[in-house]
Amino acid sequence: MSNNVFDFLDGLQVTLNAGGMNTINIVLAFVMFGVALGIKPRMFVEVFRKPKSVLLGMCSQLILLPLFTFLLALALGPRINWSMALGMILVASCPGGNISNFMSSLSKANVELSVSLTAISTALCILMTPFNFWLYGNLYLNCASVSADVPHLVIPLWDVFKTIFILLGIPLTLGILTSQYLPKVADKLKKPLQWLSIIFFIAMVVLSFWSNRASFLACIKYIFLIVLIHNLLALALGFSVGSAFKLPFRDRRTLTIETGIQNSGLGLVLLLGTSIFANLPPHGGMLVITAWWGVWHIVSGLTVSTIFSIIDRKKNAA
Repeated sequence: MSNNVFDFLDGLQVTLNAGGMNTINIVLAFVMFGVALGIKPRMFVEVFRKPKSVLLGMCSQLILLPLFTFLLALALGPRINWSMALGMILVASCPGGNISNFMSSLSKANVELSVSLTAISTALCILMTPFNFWLYGNLYLNCASVSADVPHLVIPLWDVFKTIFILLGIPLTLGILTSQYLPKVADKLKKPLQWLSIIFFIAMVVLSFWSNRASFLACIKYIFLIVLIHNLLALALGFSVGSAFKLPFRDRRTLTIETGIQNSGLGLVLLLGTSIFANLPPHGGMLVITAWWGVWHIVSGLTVSTIFSIIDRKKNAA
């Protein structure tokens, strides 16, 4: 890409609509309730009784993804500028996204492992997100000979609490209690809620895109391939780690989705909802990479889930 393109991207503005974010959070809580209808408490005991998959999932997401993202940014060379590279590193440093739990449910993966990995990575993001962003951001800027200081991230504790307690804890608890004490109600709700969830996720894509459609349409031809390659790397990394250590197929699917679905919403909150990046030079490239990832990983997650479901149907038909 030319310097003119980079200047254009860095000059773009993306807005964080509080109403839209709240709507998305309500939808996620509703979806989480539907996912939890098929979960029994004893299933979590089994996950932590054999912690191999949990440890590998944490390694894939918190250690390998930021490292490989840094290497990918270097490999892309002049095709990206420093702000786009920092956007990629910021996304890779964020914890797993909440939609991964629904994607795991849709693809017949290990949902209990998915929920556990999302909760653990979200809790650890208070330490790991700032550390990974600082480490690989500075390494990239040094390798690319860019004279800019990487801001020290401070994770908004309310957003972490909201994710763990409100978006995960409450709907998960209500769903498990319904499954435990009202099994007939849970059975009747599971299928309709799954279809409603798919409709809601499509609506989320539209909602995420619509409020910033002008910026997205202006830059999509420049960033689409970058985010696509980065997301494919994340998905392939999760599947490769699970396969290399011979995890059960359900767990491999979970690692694929958990590593490929990142909480880019937290990245946007850090970029737009705080003053952390106020003194950084124009950095629209970070914004558009992070924002488009938030749209794209819904599309890729649904695609991967559908592929896994088709594989299951073919196996059952054989």
